[in-house]
This record gives sequence, structure tokens and C-alpha cells, in this order.
Amino acid sequence: MSRMEQAMARVANPMRQVFVETVSAAMDTHPRLVVVLADITADAFTPASERHPDRVVNVGIREQCMIGVAGGLALTGLRPVVHSYAPFLIERPFEQIKLDLGHQDVGAVLVGIGGPYDDPVWGRTHQAPGDVALLDTLPGWTVHVPGHPAEVEPLLRSALTGDGRVYLRLSTQTNTSPQPALFGFRTLKHGRRGVVLAVGPVLERVLHATRHVDVTVLYAATVRPFDEAALRSAVLAADHADVALVEPYLAGTSAHLVNAALGHIPHRIRSIGVRRDLELHAYGRPADHDAVHGLDQASITAEIHTMFTQSTS
Repeated sequence: MSRMEQAMARVANPMRQVFVETVSAAMDTHPRLVVVLADITADAFTPASERHPDRVVNVGIREQCMIGVAGGLALTGLRPVVHSYAPFLIERPFEQIKLDLGHQDVGAVLVGIGGPYDDPVWGRTHQAPGDVALLDTLPGWTVHVPGHPAEVEPLLRSALTGDGRVYLRLSTQTNTSPQPALFGFRTLKHGRRGVVLAVGPVLERVLHATRHVDVTVLYAATVRPFDEAALRSAVLAADHADVALVEPYLAGTSAHLVNAALGHIPHRIRSIGVRRDLELHAYGRPADHDAVHGLDQASITAEIHTMFTQSTS
């Protein structure tokens, strides 16, 4: 990216700006922190690099190398913070994530942007609706999906001071108001006809869709570990064991965990997210992609009403 493109991206993505500011400030007091980049957002870390020239590493457009370097740094006791677009951070170097981090049992903080289709102007290469599902094939990952820029800092600060493997998934789409940064699910509405779990930036659309529907709404900014106890408690408190799962990535990504949480409870589940049966070849805007995948306000409202107002079970 050019400097102008970087500046425009920071304006368009306040979550990314919070990330840069939080990590840059933390580097002044946490000597273990080291930022590893592959060109993306490198300009934004220039002030931090000037203060800590040995702790901001830009490997160029070499994403597999980026993760390998992070694994090596972690083996020396440092805490790497690795950043890029989600497809370059999770999909392209997945083997290195699996081996250099997971198999070596070392930690890092991966901070991704662009997924599922936040920047469609760059085309399919910059989209990653399957990033969380892919990480689900590996054990031991914490995954945060904040729904507002104000939720980013507390989640990130907790990750920076830890030792585990963390994926922080940032988005240009945000809710109007932040929620307290909880590692479990937060109950925002109580109801009797079932439960709707809203993940990160889709919360506002879910709240609008459920205004006149008698359901419990749970909010998740942290999806791994999955708060099975909170979901189970909400379902048992309702009259119907029906769950709608609304996620801003591949539809059904957390369905297996919903089923595990409710293993001994007969239940229905409806997964709302990026469609698995569709490959878009157009650019458009994020709102256009939402409409096609059923993640726009009208589609979510229709799905919620179909499931819960017509349910007789």
C-alpha cells in the first residue's frame, strides 16, 4: 500500500487505528512485544519503529516468512504481534501457523483485517470468510471478534500481556455502541421462544431484528473459547430450545460448538453468515455482499421472524 492508501485505510478502519495505537503504546512499557509485518500497515508503525527499531520487523510481502519469524521470536521468549489482511495472515501461511506456532506450542497475537469482505475493492484475494473456521482445525486458539472500536483495546491489552495464541479479527463494520469486553457471552435481552447469538459487528442488526420477537439475545466478542455454559443456561431458561447463530463470517462456523453445548437437549439451530454455496465475482461494497449473503438487516430480520414467530415446537 502507498502512504495515501494507508492513510485512507486508517480513516476507514477505526478498529485498525485502535490496534496500532494500543500496540505502539504498549511497546514502550512491555519489552517482550515485537511487531511483525508483511508491508500492510507498516507506515502506521513508523513512530514505534523509530523508538524501538529492533522490535518492529517488516519482512516484506512474505507472509509465510512472517509467521515463521514470529514463531522463532516466540521461542526466544518474545511476544510477537503479527498483522495483515486475514487471507494473508491466516489462509496463506496456515502451515506455518500450524507448525511454527501450534506444534512448537508458542504464543503470538495475530491481528487480521479485511474479512470477510470489508475491502471488496481489492477483490477476492483480500477476503477471508473462512478464517475462523480454519483456525477451528487447530487447538488452543483464543478468537476475539469485537463489534466496536472501543472493544478492541481491552481485548488486545489482555492478549498482549498473555502467552497464548490469539486471533483478533478487526472489521470496518461496527455497532453504534460498544459492549463491555467480556470473554464470555453477555445477555442483552431475555425471551422465551429461543436464543439468538450475535457475534461482533452483527449485534445491532440482530437487536433490530429481535425488537418484537420474544427471544433471548446473547452477544459474543470472544468466540473461542466458546461459552457453552452461557448458551446452555439461556436455552434452558427459554420455552423452546431453538438457537439462531448470526456470525460475520462463514455460516455455521460455530454450529458444532452449539451442538456440543446442547448435546443432551433436543434443539434446532439456524446458521446465518457468509454463504458456503456462493462465490461472488463482483466487487461492489460490503453492504452489497451482505445483501447477497443474507447478512443485511432485512435478511436477518426475515430469518429471525421465520424461525421464532412461526415455531410451534
